[in-house]
Amino acid sequence: MATHADHMTLSAPNGSAGDRRAALFRESAADMAKRWVLAGARALKPSRLGALPGFAKIYFEELLAPNYALPDPERGLHNPPGLAGLVHDLTLPTLLAGYRRGLYPLAHVAPLKWWSPPQRSVLLFADMHISKNLGKTMRQHRYTVTFDRDIERVIAACAGRRKGRWHLTWITPPMMHLYAEAYDAGHVHSYEVWNERGELAGGGYGIGYGMGFTSESQFTNESNAARIGMTVLNWHLAKWGYRFNDGKLTGPLWQAMGFHDMPRAEFLTRVEEASRAPGKTGRWQVEDDIDTISHWRRGEHPTSPLPVERAVHERNMRDQRADA
Repeated sequence: MATHADHMTLSAPNGSAGDRRAALFRESAADMAKRWVLAGARALKPSRLGALPGFAKIYFEELLAPNYALPDPERGLHNPPGLAGLVHDLTLPTLLAGYRRGLYPLAHVAPLKWWSPPQRSVLLFADMHISKNLGKTMRQHRYTVTFDRDIERVIAACAGRRKGRWHLTWITPPMMHLYAEAYDAGHVHSYEVWNERGELAGGGYGIGYGMGFTSESQFTNESNAARIGMTVLNWHLAKWGYRFNDGKLTGPLWQAMGFHDMPRAEFLTRVEEASRAPGKTGRWQVEDDIDTISHWRRGEHPTSPLPVERAVHERNMRDQRADA
């Protein structure tokens, strides 16, 4: 799948959503064939061969007695870690019900599968960490962050090629359309990071369910762009009362920002509580400036006056130095 997100400028998307999705949510026959070949090669890597019996068990059970209900997230397999069942009904109501149970869908090739990993990478907002380098970059006024400005371009970019990595994505055209439908219904949200030239430098998207949020994917065309967007997103999630940001599986980006592994039982308890609370649906808008957000420190809540006070103090100091 090809994408031209790096040429997108900061303006209202042209054309209808349907036309844009038809143009962007595509996969050629050659790309599909490559995806299947790469998925097969990935599955046959020595480190992954031990997962094949688990896949075979799930497939055989479904062949004998198909189960169209959502699987029990507490019964996710040990190997492959968290495989809980097959997705039979790829519709928006089923997708939302799955997230409210602590499940998420993913597969590089059919059939689509439900997952519930034994360890979940989760950010509790009191643990949010902004490195000195990231904070400095945020205060250089090189980037602008928006919410829900261009979901189609963000999803397509997340499915695009990554430098130095196999081009094997789970964000296939059916998944693109499903999450775009969830966006239309006010459940999926995107963040876009624009550089000084008005080009899309990074972004990502995720899905809300009550006061829970799961980050689905992100991309970056410039160093730190995705981190800036994720930081602005986490600030607003905390400000609006969300309980957590679920990153699914751990990785360097998540760890650097304060995500930590949470046992499945604890995560499912938090999901159940968060799902009962009313969430913030509809289109989201950025409410606070990047400069203020850059002063957010671990343990503080965005409603605290401290980040604002630090931002004002630093701006005053800059003005004094400029006048000297």
